[in-house]
Amino acid sequence: MAIKHGSKVDKSFSASAMTDLMFLLLIFMVIATTLINPNALKLALPKSSNQLKDKAVTTVSIQQNGSSYNYYVELEQVDGIDGVSRALKARLAGQEDPTVSLHCDKSVAIDEVVKVMNIAKDNDYKLILATQP
Repeated sequence: MAIKHGSKVDKSFSASAMTDLMFLLLIFMVIATTLINPNALKLALPKSSNQLKDKAVTTVSIQQNGSSYNYYVELEQVDGIDGVSRALKARLAGQEDPTVSLHCDKSVAIDEVVKVMNIAKDNDYKLILATQP
């Protein structure tokens, strides 16, 4: 009488678990890379070798449009420098030690930058000027 062995080692490899894992990693990377860019406006920022790691509460962007300027708080376009002031007061009301990141195109005149700096100074906001590394 022949003795039968009840357990046999399966030598095949199933790649279905590996493809599921790679698909999940791909989805994670796509979502993570879209969330990294806080400013979706295309601005040519000035270059700097000094970079800070402070986290800004909100961003203000100034973009030149011919002879006029477009102002944005986050991605919402506001009407002029007064609109920037109103939007910042609404967003930063009641926050402790608010920080504003200022993103300006290279072609923006310095007096427009100073206007936003004055708003930050008058309201006791910390201001970070965004640059390219």
